[in-house]
Amino acid sequence: MGESATMTPQEYVQQKAASSGSSFYYAFLFLPANRRAAITSFYAFCREVDDVVDEISDPSVAQSTLAWWQKEVIQSFDGNATHPVMKALMPHVNDYGIESHHLLSVIEGCQMDLTQTRYLDYAGLQRYCHLVAGVVGEVAAKIFGQTDAATTGYAHTLGLAFQLTNILRDVGEDALRGRIYLPIDELKQFDVKAQDLMQRQYSDRFTALMKFQAARAHLLYEEAFSMLPSADRQAQKPGLMMASIYRTLLREIEADNFQVLHQRIALTPLRKLWLAWKVQALGRL
Repeated sequence: MGESATMTPQEYVQQKAASSGSSFYYAFLFLPANRRAAITSFYAFCREVDDVVDEISDPSVAQSTLAWWQKEVIQSFDGNATHPVMKALMPHVNDYGIESHHLLSVIEGCQMDLTQTRYLDYAGLQRYCHLVAGVVGEVAAKIFGQTDAATTGYAHTLGLAFQLTNILRDVGEDALRGRIYLPIDELKQFDVKAQDLMQRQYSDRFTALMKFQAARAHLLYEEAFSMLPSADRQAQKPGLMMASIYRTLLREIEADNFQVLHQRIALTPLRKLWLAWKVQALGRL
């Protein structure tokens, strides 16, 4: 957990955020410096805890690492940050109303990944998405400059749409890790077995299941946009940039007929930058 002697906390989080190659990073580029510093630090925190689940193969080591992060968050809010990510984030928490429970929720979502590999129904999946995506959206909306309380609902709904898009993109990768996020009752409804996903077996039933999931995600994007108060539309442009990138990804997955079991469908960095710029300059989603 040691901090590199040659790297400042700000440099550390910048490197962490940029190296992830994430769509989020492209949206941050257009923000003013103080907001960009805050969101970069927060995003780096999310990456750190997420990497615990993805990169530590021993579940007990991963659990104890997440427990360490819980303590680190609590002591950081008491003024004793030790990790570079928390050192970079803490100067911004008062400016943007970031509270310890926000960060602890993200950790709780990652803990679910260690203990739960199946979701019985969509309601159960939504609970997970609330922690790993909804809360992240809520904090991001605050940093972007939220002025209307109703924007929180928009941020949670958009976060859910993002997470469902990620789940569709990663169905094959997740199944190889023994994780299936698609609700079990919906797998049954479309007569798709967990085994089919793990063995990368495409079928008309699988396509029908995925079409059903994609339609739900599209509805959530529309719902989120309709919930965004006009007073906050300008400030929330970075979120709308991410929405443009993610929804384009969802359409690519659909256009490729959901060939997600044997590959990861992605947009190029240039295309992400172009989509972000279009929202910034032209206001187009």
